[in-house]
Amino acid sequence: MSSVVTFFFPAYNLEAMPVSPARAAAFDILLRVERESSYASDLLHSFAHKRLSTPDHALATELVMGVLRWRSRLDADIATASSQPLSKLDTEILIALRLALYQFLWLDRVPQRAALHESVELVKRARKRSAAAFVNAVLRKLSAAPQSREISAEDEISSPEVLAHTLAHPLWLVERWAHEYGLSAAHQICKHNQSVPTTAIRLRAPTAEQQLHQEGVTLTPGGLLASARRVQAGDITKTQAFRTGQIVIQDEASQLVAALVGHGSHILDCCAAPGGKTLAIADRNPEAAITAVELHSHRARLLQKLLHPHASRIQIVTADAQHLPVSRQFDRVLADVPCSGTGTLSRNPEIKWRLTVDDLAELPLRQIAILRSSLAQVAPGGRLIYSTCSLEKEENENVVEQALSENDSFRLLDCRSALDRLKTTGELTWPDTASLTRGPYLRTIPGIHPCDGFFAAILEKS
Repeated sequence: MSSVVTFFFPAYNLEAMPVSPARAAAFDILLRVERESSYASDLLHSFAHKRLSTPDHALATELVMGVLRWRSRLDADIATASSQPLSKLDTEILIALRLALYQFLWLDRVPQRAALHESVELVKRARKRSAAAFVNAVLRKLSAAPQSREISAEDEISSPEVLAHTLAHPLWLVERWAHEYGLSAAHQICKHNQSVPTTAIRLRAPTAEQQLHQEGVTLTPGGLLASARRVQAGDITKTQAFRTGQIVIQDEASQLVAALVGHGSHILDCCAAPGGKTLAIADRNPEAAITAVELHSHRARLLQKLLHPHASRIQIVTADAQHLPVSRQFDRVLADVPCSGTGTLSRNPEIKWRLTVDDLAELPLRQIAILRSSLAQVAPGGRLIYSTCSLEKEENENVVEQALSENDSFRLLDCRSALDRLKTTGELTWPDTASLTRGPYLRTIPGIHPCDGFFAAILEKS
């Protein structure tokens, strides 16, 4: 369960109170998420919101992510107080209602009258002034008898239906996870998705940890890897170590996938942006020539900026990984393909409301095309690592098995052997190596492992 976040506000003159910068930013971001299929985390860190003060940015983040995590629970409560079906409400009105109700239920120190008043003002600001009285009436009903956010421990795991309702997930996703991993694991996944994710970093310089300590950042050891740390307190993005690239923010499962790539002299990263894995591979292979491919030119430019210190040995190519424009073969290839992202819902909660069953039929078509193209670039004796941040079998095992059925020059290696080697060298610190695998594959599960949900397979060319 998401913990209650405490914010302190001065006394307000409600008749004259303007909309706070944090709530205005949250409203604008949620509107773009709905209308443009944008990602909230990208918008929160965009230039448009850089001028928010640290407290305002923290509140805006809490509001945006909280509303997205608990959307179905909020909507169910709003529906009980609304005289209109929610499907008939303008998006601006529904977002204003969600914002206020989230504050009623989850932000104990925010006065309900302030949350109510500002949501009414947000509707006026969005040029929906005629709906202000409606919003006011709905929120007054909800504030008089707010729904409890408490959830019975017994109810949480009694069925996929109860789990989907109480922990605010689409039923079809919960049913899939319960079928694939068991109801208990589905429960852990959903609980994790409703919590604020831990910020993990990778140390790139031996002095970085001490420098962060001097700048007021408190770290704890990583859960999986010796090179990882978890941020307990402090703003890592404001530190000199972050600005100078001595550390990078990267989930530990993502770090582990990069470690599985191992060592080579010529390495290809087929879907490189935003570049965290590319950089980790470069750090592990300081003498290697690396080719990083990215489809979109604007993301390729961001990749160039991140990898600039290594630019002399990393060639960045803007191209479609389904048709790789490379003329040589590589001894190590990473195909970290675009996917549904269902292993990252604590960081990207909007995905669960956006994803459809049809997407899980369409995504594998692109994934298998990228894998076919990538396999053609592997030198004899070389290895390809296929990975996603998805929990769905269609994007993972099924894609790998189809590729292997089409190409008998590759064999599937057991990831446990690679993990055991990382354990022997001291790089992998997770005590139960076997729990990180499912058959021959790497499989991390949010809520069970201290990281996002990732899948990886290692294919070796004969």
